Amino acid sequence: MEILNKLLYWISTGLMLPVVVLLLFLFIYALTAVGRFYGDYISQLKGNKLLAPFLKKVAEKGLNASKIPDGKLQVLAYLGKLMQHKESEVNREKTLADFELSMTQRLGATKKMSKLGPVLGLMGTLIPMGPALVGLASGDIASMAQNMQVAFSTTVVGLIVGAIGYTLTEVKQRWYAKDLSQLNYITDLITEENEKKEK
Repeated sequence: MEILNKLLYWISTGLMLPVVVLLLFLFIYALTAVGRFYGDYISQLKGNKLLAPFLKKVAEKGLNASKIPDGKLQVLAYLGKLMQHKESEVNREKTLADFELSMTQRLGATKKMSKLGPVLGLMGTLIPMGPALVGLASGDIASMAQNMQVAFSTTVVGLIVGAIGYTLTEVKQRWYAKDLSQLNYITDLITEENEKKEK
């Protein structure tokens, strides 16, 4: 039993370095994700300003009343694909499915951050607790204090990474839900116009 305890102790202490390295990597990635998010936010604002007049004209005068606005926003590209496939319901459904898949993939990184950050933070908290308790039992207060400092630091960094990942995921999900709603609206209008032509 003692051998198993020592083996588990060696495994857990051996994981400390990879956990700290991964946490630092995730923290740096989270900071860069915040920077990219600001760029996405500006693009979203510009895209909405372009898209709102188009949708208004379409609602009032029909699909052929206005040209699709040019822009870098991904929803505009998928909107163009929908308009190209006016006659094919299968292709329109495939376009919507591709958009949902693309959005899911784009949310993958921030979702992983929101889950991995706290997990690694907890691991970074628990692993040094063993040596800290050993230091306390042997009267080595300096060693215990150092291990506790590492434990608390990894917890804080893990929670920061998780909070950033969760916040970015929530905001982006709202953006993508709005974009999907607009694409569904255009798809329904195309279907409606096609049914009128058939009559």
